[in-house]
Amino acid sequence: MSEERKVGVIGAGSFGTTIANLLSVRCKVYLFSRREEAVARMQSTRKNAGYDLHNNIVPSNNIEQILLECRLIYVTVTSSQMRNFIQTAAPLLKPSHLIIHGTKGFDVSLPEEELLNPNTHVKLEHIKTMSEVIVDESVVKRVGCLAGPNLAKEIGQGQPAATVIASRFEEVIQMGIATIRSENFQTYSNSDIVGVEISGALKNIYAIGSGMLTGLGLGENVRALLINKGLTEMIHLGKVFGADVQSFLGLAGMGDLIATCNSPLSRNYTVGKRLAQGETLDEIIANMNEVAEGVKTIKIANGLSREYNVPTPILRMLYKMLFEDLGVKEGLGMLMDINYTSDVDYL
Repeated sequence: MSEERKVGVIGAGSFGTTIANLLSVRCKVYLFSRREEAVARMQSTRKNAGYDLHNNIVPSNNIEQILLECRLIYVTVTSSQMRNFIQTAAPLLKPSHLIIHGTKGFDVSLPEEELLNPNTHVKLEHIKTMSEVIVDESVVKRVGCLAGPNLAKEIGQGQPAATVIASRFEEVIQMGIATIRSENFQTYSNSDIVGVEISGALKNIYAIGSGMLTGLGLGENVRALLINKGLTEMIHLGKVFGADVQSFLGLAGMGDLIATCNSPLSRNYTVGKRLAQGETLDEIIANMNEVAEGVKTIKIANGLSREYNVPTPILRMLYKMLFEDLGVKEGLGMLMDINYTSDVDYL
């Protein structure tokens, strides 16, 4: 701890920039962007994604230098970019590296169009979490993830927040806590990285549904219903992966679900709201600056739900609204007709 600690952050979007600023309180931080013009802009303006950059942040597109100087790497790229990045970085990665990712999504081996085919069998072997991708594609074994109600804009404004650092390796958890915890940013630990990753990915689905409720001008009673029954569906799907139910009831599960289902700062919430107000999914995606992971996750989770006969009526209805031209009002009406036989059925 006495020597200068250097940490790399891969991905210079809003979340990556926020993470870099949190880390910079205690560390020298290399913030990586592959685009030379973006690095030059950050160096000259000391701003990125709408945030001021801390003096301890060094913008860089030199991945070789970052991986040589930094043992701990935070990765915040999208789920669709993760495998490619790790493959590219693999020759430079060593078993001594520790990687903590902040990506809430899945890697799927099936083509996108196959996920929209009702006859496609989406099985567990087709789906990888981000930590599994890192282990598959590199020699790095000590992997963790960072998940929770971490809306970048609020954290960037210095508002109090908290996160979960999950890993099978205590060293990863302790290194994560030592580097990112601060006066306004609390950290919690969890050894069930599967449950934390799964809950972090699945909650985006229900954030889209919550945005639809706002777009229709509906109130908080029905949103509470969506959040509660959405959590139930998340737990049932998580059990297919072998996740611990407790992880879904914690900060990375229920906590993140509440935040993203109630905040207009959530990209997935925004997608749902705009759909309910009459825009098409293609129009929304075309003019979004950053990826809403929930759109892809709905496809994956819907196929998984069919394959393993998991009861997920909200998920399946949202899938129909996004990809089968079911009207938002019509879909909501059909959901209200569902007869739930039990209030709590996952304990």
